[in-house]
Amino acid sequence: MKPWLRLAEDGATLVIHAQPGAKRSELAGRHGDALKIRLAAPAIEGRANACLIDFLARRLGVPKSSVELLAGALAREKRVRVRGATREALEGLDQP
Repeated sequence: MKPWLRLAEDGATLVIHAQPGAKRSELAGRHGDALKIRLAAPAIEGRANACLIDFLARRLGVPKSSVELLAGALAREKRVRVRGATREALEGLDQP
């Protein structure tokens, strides 16, 4: 199992290391036990968090309402819950 992914009956929890202010939103590999994601939004007024939610929803094929920030709103290390994504999509999230 991938250390940044915890599967549960009601969805999955992801551990994300966010890097706001990048040129574009993209996966950037791992950062310790977290999945590193570069975000094309600054870390002000919640823009980076909104960008992360949008990126994960598009990447996993779920509505934005199915992606919920659980912890880390003001930190780079975040925990995100995703509902409705397939196991294959979740496990393949770290693939380009």
